[in-house]
Amino acid sequence: MTDMTRRSLVGLGMALPLLGQINWANAAPPSPAADSGPVRINYNESPWGPSPAACEAMREGIDQCGRYPYEAQYQLIDTFAAKHGLASDQVQVFCGSKLALQHAVMAFTGPRSLVVPEPSYEAPAEAASGRGSQVHRVALTASHAHDIDAMLAADRAPGLIYLCNPNNPTGTLTPRQDIERLLARKPTGSVVVVDEAYIHFSDAQSCIDLVREHPGLLVLQTFSKLFGMAGARLGLAIGQAPLLKRLEVYDGENVAPAPTLLAGLASLQDRQLVAQRKAANAHLREQTVAWLAERGWRCTASQTNCFMIDMRAPGQPVVERLAKEGVLVGRIWPSWPNWVRVSVGNDRDMQRFRTAFAKVVAG
Repeated sequence: MTDMTRRSLVGLGMALPLLGQINWANAAPPSPAADSGPVRINYNESPWGPSPAACEAMREGIDQCGRYPYEAQYQLIDTFAAKHGLASDQVQVFCGSKLALQHAVMAFTGPRSLVVPEPSYEAPAEAASGRGSQVHRVALTASHAHDIDAMLAADRAPGLIYLCNPNNPTGTLTPRQDIERLLARKPTGSVVVVDEAYIHFSDAQSCIDLVREHPGLLVLQTFSKLFGMAGARLGLAIGQAPLLKRLEVYDGENVAPAPTLLAGLASLQDRQLVAQRKAANAHLREQTVAWLAERGWRCTASQTNCFMIDMRAPGQPVVERLAKEGVLVGRIWPSWPNWVRVSVGNDRDMQRFRTAFAKVVAG
């Protein structure tokens, strides 16, 4: 939807009540979710769920579900854009960043190819393969970063080059200067997508600021991970306006649900939330990785809410044995068959993981 259209709708009185009228609860420090059933550390979800302020916003949003929540969406866009020094037409909302990624594959590959790191998030390769586009998979470097030179050499004129930074499943970072080098050397007409689903857990600088000088850069962020809204489905695509308009072709009336939008805005307005959850996640991750290292197990140098363990043998049997102990961990990537991905849960989750892991490897 164009800026003119969105502003005219507001002017005609078709807007939702302003978010400033809602009294948000102050977000409390993260507290572990109630323990019930198996430990679910397999999908990189937040163990804390939406913040208290986001939960209150969702309840407020239920009463607004009878109308299209355009005004709430505009407020979310304006707030995010202002925070990052962008124009509002450089931010687009999607029901999850996966949807934005799939739209990007449809918009920018076509008869041209997709270049992806390996292992990494599978969704773009699956989308490209499904529409008949060629997929070039490029192995990570020895330090588990994206191999920028190899990705540039994979195809003279790819349609889309995908980076996940920090990377899923390894949790590892690619240096900012390498990404800048990729943008400077990419083929004319190719688009670079930097998926920052896990950026809030890390110390890495976001690539959002690079959007202003690179018309072929699309940055994706999500509320599913650190903000704990995986079940609410909210993601953002950030790029120059002409690039975003090419995504609109596949969903011209893209608007997220009112409760989701209000929860997203409440999360952005919470100044302590990112720091609190980042610190809690890092403590639990490093505690677990150190415990594994003391017992001789090598892990990736993760800066996210997941890490991988080198089992030195096929990892799938370990995944299955852990499941029998009531601990669900991530899937196996075919290119790394000996590595098992583990998401970071709350303290009790990680205690149960350590107990189960010790039993499984002992057996």
